[in-house]
Amino acid sequence: MNTASQYNATVMARIDIQPRLTIFQVKPDDPDFTFTAGQYTTLGLLDEESGKLVKRAYSITSGSVTREYVEFYINLVSDGALTPRLFSTASGARIFMGARAKGVFTIGEVAKDQNLLMVATGTGIAPYISMLRSHVIDNPGQRVTVLHGASYSWDLGFRNELEELDSRNDGFSYVPVVSRPKESYHWKGMEGRLPAWLENPDLAKECGFEIDPENTHVFLCGNPGMIKDATEILTNKGFKAGKRKEPGNLHMEKFW
Repeated sequence: MNTASQYNATVMARIDIQPRLTIFQVKPDDPDFTFTAGQYTTLGLLDEESGKLVKRAYSITSGSVTREYVEFYINLVSDGALTPRLFSTASGARIFMGARAKGVFTIGEVAKDQNLLMVATGTGIAPYISMLRSHVIDNPGQRVTVLHGASYSWDLGFRNELEELDSRNDGFSYVPVVSRPKESYHWKGMEGRLPAWLENPDLAKECGFEIDPENTHVFLCGNPGMIKDATEILTNKGFKAGKRKEPGNLHMEKFW
């Protein structure tokens, strides 16, 4: 089979946050593609040398009610097999997209009276954007905080959208953190590594609620190192990761 004939989607638009971070809006040929906020699917392009499709999984950022396209927030990996090819595509390019969305990193099992703390590094914010766009802010009784870490302020994807959401919703807080503030000119926000902030009492003031396992679910997404350190801190606070038959209040999604 001609590998290119497996292309089943079209790049409708791309929004470059900076040279290494881009939002891709992809329209699948299948008009019935559905997903739950927090899930992922695969994208792929032809490797000319091998004649095979190179595929990678990416979390979806678009809201689950959006039908015009499926959106992804992707970081360029210079020596990667797929992203250099993907970043060379333009609007109108044909690519492969998985027929189904997968994953259990969703908020469907979280009670509506529970607070949500969504912790992410880099493009790990992707599933949270989908959750927020889909239904989280529709529940006025639930407090939600996004704690997003990046090396530099210009790496804070979706910052404008999240700041706007923060300004319009009393129950939502956006807390960006930069780990290299001296190189981020004019940055006046929070500084440091995310795991350290999970131990800082000032975080509760930013969130508007105490990080308490009795009334809070914490989601972790992104760098495995951050997830490891944050899990240790949160476990010591009484949070528990869920198991197949034993739901927990600590949820994790590693990005590599």
